[in-house]
Amino acid sequence: MANTNQDFISKYKWPIIIGVIALVIFGSVAGMYNNFVRMDQSVNAEWSEVNNQYGRQAELIPNLVSTVSSAVKIETKFVTDVTEARSRWQTSKTTLEKDESGAQMTNAVTTFVNAVMTTENYPVLQANKQYTALMDELIGTQNRIATARGRYIDAIKIYNIGVKSFPANVLAGMFGYAEKEYYASPMVLVTPLIGTGTLP
Repeated sequence: MANTNQDFISKYKWPIIIGVIALVIFGSVAGMYNNFVRMDQSVNAEWSEVNNQYGRQAELIPNLVSTVSSAVKIETKFVTDVTEARSRWQTSKTTLEKDESGAQMTNAVTTFVNAVMTTENYPVLQANKQYTALMDELIGTQNRIATARGRYIDAIKIYNIGVKSFPANVLAGMFGYAEKEYYASPMVLVTPLIGTGTLP
C-alpha cells in the first residue's frame, strides 16, 4: 500500500505541485479581488452618507433664507451666494464635483449665518422659534457632514493604498479598480451660540 502511494506521488508529482501552486495563486488573486470589492463598497457607503447630509442641508437653505428675510434685512450678496452654492451642488455630476460644491455650500451657509448674527435685529430672530429650530437642525446636519466626510476621506485613503500597493496594483487595473480622487479642503461650520448674539 505504501509503495502504491509512493508510486502515485512519484508519477503525479509535478501535476500535484503545479496544481497546488495554481490554487495558491488563485486564492491570492481571489483574496485581492474581494479586498478591492470590500474597500470600494466601503467608499461608496461612506459617500452615500455624506451625500445624504449634503442633501439635508440643501433642503434647509430655502427655509433658512425665507425665515431670515422675513425677520431681518440682510445684504443681497449673502442670500445670492448661499442660493447659488446650493444650485451648484444640485447640478454637480461627478462625486468629486458633488463633494467640492457640497463643501462650498456648507461654507456659504456659514458665511450667511455669520452675516445674520452681525445684524442689529438678530435678537428678533433668536426669539423666532422657527429660526432656532432651523439653526439646531442645520448645526446638527453640518456636524454630521463633517463626521461623514472624515470617514469618507479615510475610506478613500485606505482604498488608494490598497490599489497602489504591490502586487495588488498589478491586478487592480485588470479588475478596473483605479485610484479615487477626493476633495480635502476643510469646511467652516456654523458655531452654536450661547445667549444673545455671543459666540461661546
